[in-house]
Amino acid sequence: QVQLVESGGGLVQPGGSLRLSCAASGISFTSYTMDWFCQTPGKQRELVASLTPGSTTNYADSMKGRFTIARDNAKNTVYLLMNRLKPEDTAVYFCNADKWPLNYWGQGTPVTVSS
Repeated sequence: QVQLVESGGGLVQPGGSLRLSCAASGISFTSYTMDWFCQTPGKQRELVASLTPGSTTNYADSMKGRFTIARDNAKNTVYLLMNRLKPEDTAVYFCNADKWPLNYWGQGTPVTVSS
C-alpha cells in the first residue's frame, strides 16, 4: 500500500519560514520524481517544485529563490523548505510521487501566511 504523508504546515507570518515533509512508503522511493503542488479554493493544483531521481530540480517562477526541494533517500522523505513566505503562498500543499504511469498523492497540509 502506497502512502505519502505530509506534515509541517501551519500558520506563519509574512517573511517567515516553514519546512514541509512528505514521508513515503510502499514505493521504490529513489526511482520516483517527487513533487510539491499547491492548491487554493477554486483553482487547479499548481506545481511548486520538482526533484528527479537524478537530482534535477524545477521550481515555479514565483517560488524560485525562496523555496528549496530536497530529499533524504535514507528516510524516504522529501522536504520543501519555504523561506520569505508571502500571503499569496497560502494554500494546501500536496506531495506527489511520479514514475510514469504511476502517480500518487498525499492528503495535503495547509499553509497559511498571515499576520
